Amino acid sequence: MSQFGALGDIHGDFDSVNRIMRRHPEVPFWISVGDLADDDGHYQPVVAPLYWIKGNNENFDLIESGRLPQNLHWIAQAGVARTHGIAIAGLGGTLAPTWYETPAAELPHPSKSSARATALADKRRHFVREEVEACKALQNVDVFMSHEAARPYIVGGGAGRRGNDAGKTPVNEVLAAMRPRLHLFGHHHRFTEQERQGVRSVGLDLVSSSFLLIDSMTLDYSKELTAVS
Repeated sequence: MSQFGALGDIHGDFDSVNRIMRRHPEVPFWISVGDLADDDGHYQPVVAPLYWIKGNNENFDLIESGRLPQNLHWIAQAGVARTHGIAIAGLGGTLAPTWYETPAAELPHPSKSSARATALADKRRHFVREEVEACKALQNVDVFMSHEAARPYIVGGGAGRRGNDAGKTPVNEVLAAMRPRLHLFGHHHRFTEQERQGVRSVGLDLVSSSFLLIDSMTLDYSKELTAVS
């Protein structure tokens, strides 16, 4: 059975990434929903090809330079990567309503006194309307990856408290227009399964906790634990 793998937020934990990849040498490529860089904006080489979208914690200058470590393949906003017969599209970053109408090329990215402060000030960590509209025009996509969740995505509930909907309507809009076979997202660091706009929508856990193995034909998946006894 031909498979590929899917990883959640990495946040610099390339040791877990490479341990997973070495455990599954039969998997020809992997995908990730973003937040690869560590707190200093560093990336490391990985064992197998990894196609990924931006999260809200990345080194965007390095991404745009193209000087990424071995086997890291960035999928640009509203871009489509095609490998091993699978079409993968991406809308990375988070939603910031105050920046949503800004042209992507005009998102500011000032330099600050530290790598972490610079990353937080970099508005390229958000997606904007023009990128959403470009995603909505895409067709024949197998896997759509976003960093944000579709609505509803309830967080912070329990113990008699009403949770907040952390999902973002533009992701629903893309799902309704694009109709991918599978939607994967991250950002919230927990595994969830739901259906949104008639599309299977799966939230991925941190790479240190779990990952998915996905059948290349059916896109059915199994959740695998990163730590093994």
